Amino acid sequence: MPIVLATAYLPPVAYIAACLKNDEIFIEAYESYIKQTCRNRCMIYGPNGIQSLIIPVKKPEGNHAGISGILTDNSRPWQKLHWRSIETAYNKSPFFLYYRDYFEPYFTQETEHLIDFNSRILEQILLILRIERVIGLTWEYEKEVENDQRDLLVNKHRDFSFPAYFQPFSPKHGFLSDLSIIDLLFNTGPEAREYLEKISF
Repeated sequence: MPIVLATAYLPPVAYIAACLKNDEIFIEAYESYIKQTCRNRCMIYGPNGIQSLIIPVKKPEGNHAGISGILTDNSRPWQKLHWRSIETAYNKSPFFLYYRDYFEPYFTQETEHLIDFNSRILEQILLILRIERVIGLTWEYEKEVENDQRDLLVNKHRDFSFPAYFQPFSPKHGFLSDLSIIDLLFNTGPEAREYLEKISF
């Protein structure tokens, strides 16, 4: 069944589980941009606990711009800073060295459109997890669609169960669930897909 999702930066675990459980993936390309969501931010597990990485954006069309018109603000070295934070958070994770070369290039090359950047990383994540899906963009905005998961990025709408797995800083801060998929990948490696299959909606 096709699923419609909002674009997301290094999406949370539940988002990728939703991709796994559906045959076709469509990214909403015509919604209005919504601030303070996973559209331009992700959550990782740093030495001090949960850490938010936020892509600075520009809105050439104003505050009511559609998501496809949102640009990354490259006047600030956000990519360099984000990668440095990812290294600090995961350099002691069991599979960081194994996967780092898949992700580092996205933080060394300038990008322009947020939705394109997110989509390229999503394709890479699905490839690593051997989730063979074609990712398409919606043709127009529809208020109601079948299998609408565009609100999957809003915490209050989630009702999932996330089994604990190893995280380097869990002895200090405890297990943190549904972080960016890179947390799961860097800490569980090849077992990440099996973990995703256990998540029920």
